[in-house]
Amino acid sequence: MEPDLFTSAAEDRQEREPSSSPLAVRMRPRVLDEVVGQQHLLRPGSPLRRLVGEGDGGPAGASSVILWGPPGTGKTTLAYVVSKATNKRFVELSAITAGVKEVRAVIESAKRQSGGYQRDTVLFLDEIHRFSKAQQDSLLPAVENRWVTLIAATTENPYFSVISPLLSRSLLLTLEPLSDEDLRGVVHRALTEERGLAAAVTLPEDTEAHLLRIAGGDARRALTALEAGAGSALAKGERTLTLATLEEAVNRAAVAYDRDGDQHYDVASALIKSIRGSDVDAALHYLARMIDAGEDPRFIARRLMISASEDIGLADPTALTTAVAAAQAVAMIGFPEARITLSQATIALALAPKSNAAILAIDAALADVRAGKAGPVPPHLRDAHYKGAKKLGHGAAYQYPHDLPGAIAAQQYAPDGVHGAQYYTPTRYGAEARYADILDRVRDRLSGRGD
Repeated sequence: MEPDLFTSAAEDRQEREPSSSPLAVRMRPRVLDEVVGQQHLLRPGSPLRRLVGEGDGGPAGASSVILWGPPGTGKTTLAYVVSKATNKRFVELSAITAGVKEVRAVIESAKRQSGGYQRDTVLFLDEIHRFSKAQQDSLLPAVENRWVTLIAATTENPYFSVISPLLSRSLLLTLEPLSDEDLRGVVHRALTEERGLAAAVTLPEDTEAHLLRIAGGDARRALTALEAGAGSALAKGERTLTLATLEEAVNRAAVAYDRDGDQHYDVASALIKSIRGSDVDAALHYLARMIDAGEDPRFIARRLMISASEDIGLADPTALTTAVAAAQAVAMIGFPEARITLSQATIALALAPKSNAAILAIDAALADVRAGKAGPVPPHLRDAHYKGAKKLGHGAAYQYPHDLPGAIAAQQYAPDGVHGAQYYTPTRYGAEARYADILDRVRDRLSGRGD
């Protein structure tokens, strides 16, 4: 039997015994007009509406689409709606369990259905980012020749996780986290409709506010928490779902963070940018998200070390020392105690004076080198220790700075091509102000202008 997204047997049982399915499944929209949020994807003439047969595209057929968005934003729901509304044959595969063999079987069957019965096939592929490059390659002929119309769902950035040829042959539709108003509509519908909780419990405002907060824009999480809380309330003989009962049932909010996916990089980026912006509270928030998700403390510590040089530098020379010490400490102690060390380092870096002069300096120097401005080392700076070096003029006329007042010799150090180039431009923030004053005097002495 070919794979099918929602078998008729399961649907029949759901109608007879609503409680046999989770609340999030029972409340799944049945038509596009019931979909909450994502209205930017549901306008008349949109690819999704054309997939369900709305409107006449004429000679332009429905396009394959890639649905990209966080969990609980409606990717599977949209596929379900298409499966219910379309006249096309609908097949579902999960990249977790399927491979090239299953993909090819679907494609061959789709070609037979198209040629023999003039019936088009829609293939829903969940978690496409779990497919290897070779597995994704197997989809290309079918998508390109429109043997199947592909609906692929992913929580990962498709530009990293989906091969370019498949992206170029599909429309990328981005789903956004649901707003509190969107979630409120979902929750109210679940509370009142017969297929939901059928008014078995009521939801006070404070409980609703907490429910929306822990949902974090995820409708599935909101309905799962609501079902758990309602079950606890009814078990205690209560018709009102109180805040205390909901907190007992849910325990804690699951943080949206995937150590192997986009959230890993997005939250790490937000941590560093918050430190750079001196917002210590935001930095601690992102640090807490990484810790709570079980992020490797060594990864966090490495990011802090980079920030200490990239964003603080000589404005506070102790910042790098603090970050390195934190990295050494977390490597030795691990979680949960390492959270304290990481917190200390994060606070110190966020509140330190900021300077990006170090990274600007090395990048400017690298740009000149890569532009071919390297040039030969001046003869007086070349190695003069080996036999015959002096005959070549190496080291001749070199002035030993320690023999001179102030230990600075007015001689050329840079190659001719970049002689006089100034890469380091210190700020006047924090301790770097001292370096700025010193640098002015040193450059004058090196040029022979100083005392």
